[in-house]
Amino acid sequence: MVLSDDLHVDDETLALLALDEPVGTPEEHDHVAACPRCTAEIASLRGVADLARESGPEPHLVAPAPEVWDRVAAELGLGERAHAAARGELTVGAAQVEPTEGQPTGGSGTDPSLATVTPLAPRSRTRRAWLAVAAAAGLVVGGVGASAWWQLRPDRSTVVASAVLEPLPGWTETGTAQVRTAADGSRSLVVDLDEAPAGEGFLEVWLLKPDVSGLVSLGTLDGTSGEFALPPGLDLAEFPVVDVSDEPLDGEPAHSGVSVVRGALDA
Repeated sequence: MVLSDDLHVDDETLALLALDEPVGTPEEHDHVAACPRCTAEIASLRGVADLARESGPEPHLVAPAPEVWDRVAAELGLGERAHAAARGELTVGAAQVEPTEGQPTGGSGTDPSLATVTPLAPRSRTRRAWLAVAAAAGLVVGGVGASAWWQLRPDRSTVVASAVLEPLPGWTETGTAQVRTAADGSRSLVVDLDEAPAGEGFLEVWLLKPDVSGLVSLGTLDGTSGEFALPPGLDLAEFPVVDVSDEPLDGEPAHSGVSVVRGALDA
């Protein structure tokens, strides 16, 4: 039984379990079933694997560009030897063995079947497990490319404002809204409703002035959650109210006047 980080199942085993591989001992399976931390990590990694499988029915492995590994290594804090191994420039920890009598050496005295991996410096469980799932799930495939894994890494945006969305008369739904700023400075509004309203048309997301004298449409909300790019230069101090409306299919771009939920952003 291999445990790590305060007697939790090691991340490589969790990553393979997330891929439904037949690995792990009965003791490890019992631990995962009783441990909320390991169970939650498998669920998170399984979501990444599912996204990888949806990338196409016939994926073809391709070699990523060197700069992709540079970005991955910088993000995960990999050492130079591990970085070189990932790029195929180094065999990590190949075991040097003495040839037995009559055994060919192949010129190096190294038996690839007996190669061992030299452990890297300890990193966080989540980072190493994400790397294992990214490799095992084959995210670096034709069409998707190595950049797909980079885009599926844990969210690195920052929440700069939020709002609680309350129901307006005639509605019971509630929700939340968050303004997030990405590393490149772009902003987005993330809207989450607790349930889908039973409206007559479709849902549209708006930003309003407090006195409802002006409004900006951000787009259609499909289902209960959505992320909407904010126009560059939009002043949230001028348009701080998040509004989700029920819009009829009449071709009119204006607000219907029927709001489902609404709430003011609080930076």
